[in-house]
Amino acid sequence: MRPFDGKRVLLGVTGSIAAYKAADLASKLTQTGARVNVLLSPAAARFVTPLTFRSVTHQPVLADLFDPASEDAIEHVALANAADLFIVAPATANALFKFAHGQADDPVSLTALACPAPLLIAPAMDADMWEHPAVQANAAILRERGAEFAGPERGRLASGLYGQGRLADTAQIIGLAGRVLGRGGDLAGKTIVVSAGGAQEPIDSVRVVTNRSSGKMGYALAEAARDRGAQVVLVSAPTALPYPAGVAVRAVETSAQVREAVLSACAGADALVMAAAVADYRPAEPSAQKIKKSGEALHVRMEPTADILSEAPRDIVRVGFAAESQDLLANAQAKLRAKELHLIVANDISREGSGFGADDNQVTLLAPEGAPEELPLMSKREVAWRILDRVAPLLRSGE
Repeated sequence: MRPFDGKRVLLGVTGSIAAYKAADLASKLTQTGARVNVLLSPAAARFVTPLTFRSVTHQPVLADLFDPASEDAIEHVALANAADLFIVAPATANALFKFAHGQADDPVSLTALACPAPLLIAPAMDADMWEHPAVQANAAILRERGAEFAGPERGRLASGLYGQGRLADTAQIIGLAGRVLGRGGDLAGKTIVVSAGGAQEPIDSVRVVTNRSSGKMGYALAEAARDRGAQVVLVSAPTALPYPAGVAVRAVETSAQVREAVLSACAGADALVMAAAVADYRPAEPSAQKIKKSGEALHVRMEPTADILSEAPRDIVRVGFAAESQDLLANAQAKLRAKELHLIVANDISREGSGFGADDNQVTLLAPEGAPEELPLMSKREVAWRILDRVAPLLRSGE
C-alpha cells in the first residue's frame, strides 16, 4: 500500500491569493490515489470557484454550509470523521486564529474543529503578517496540539515585497502529507540513511571529475522510506533536484565528504542504502588555482577513494548498487560478497531508457541467498518501493 492509496484527504482552502495554487494541489493529491474532498471558505470561493476543484477531484465541494442542495453541507461531521488527513492550503492568518481558538463559522474552520485526523497547515500571507506575534502565537498553539506545518517559504509576495509568507510548493506539501500518512508504516521507528547524487572531485578550483548520476534513484528511495514511516537521513551529493520534504538532508560534494556524512549518520541508524555514485578515483593533487590552458597535454594522477560500504557498521542492514556496463550479474555478485551486503541492486547503465538521468529503471535484486530477482522496467519510485520491500523484513528479523 502506498501512503495515499484509498485514503480520504480533506483539503481546506481559505481566502489567500495563493488559493489558485490549491487547484494544482487538489489535482496532484487525486493523482496519488487519494479521495480528495475540498472545502472552501467564502473568501476562497471568491478567488477560485467550486467547479474548478470538482473538475480536478471528481468529488463534491463544500463551499456553503447553508446550501440545501448539498448533502455534504448537512453531513460535514461525517466527512470530518471519515478523513485520514486534513490539509489546509493556503491557510490565512484568520484561519490560524480560528483553528487555535475553536471558532467555527465556515466550512473549513467548522470541519477542522470536528475532524480527529492529523492536521497539516500550509500558511500563506504577507511576511509582516506571518511574523506578527499574534500569528506566531496561534501557530505555536497549533504545533503544541500536534499540527504539522508546511512553510511558509521565503520569496516574492503578492504585495510585491520579498519575505517569508509564500505558500509551500505542491511537492513539499504532498511530501509532508505522505510522511504524516505513513507514520504507522512498516518502517516506523527505523532510521534509514540514503546516499544519492554524483560526487565531484576537484581537479583545480574550477574543474571537477564527476559522473552522470542525476540522484533520482536515491531521492526516490528517501521519499519512499519517509512514506513508510522511517526517519530518513539523505546524504546528497550535487543534483538538480529539490530536497525531499520531511527528510533530514546533509549536502556534500566530494567522496570524502560523502564518507564522513554517511558514517556519521550510520551511528544509531538501522539501515544504509548506498545509492550515490561515489567516485572510485580522485585527482591526487588538485590545484588550488585554475589550471591555465597551455596547449600541452594535461596529466592528472588519480588515486583510489575510500570504500564507504566496506567501512559501514556491520550491525545495520546494508544495501549497495552496482551500475555496470558489462557482466552485470557476475560483477554485482562479486560486490555483494566482497562488501558483505544484505542486498545489492544491479542495473545495466548501457540499457536505453533506464539508469543515469532517466525517470525509469530496470534492475536486478541480488541477496546472499536465493535467486536474483529481475524487475521489469518501472519508475524509480516503484523500484525504490520494491527495494524497501526487501529491506523491511531484514529490519524486522534484526529486532
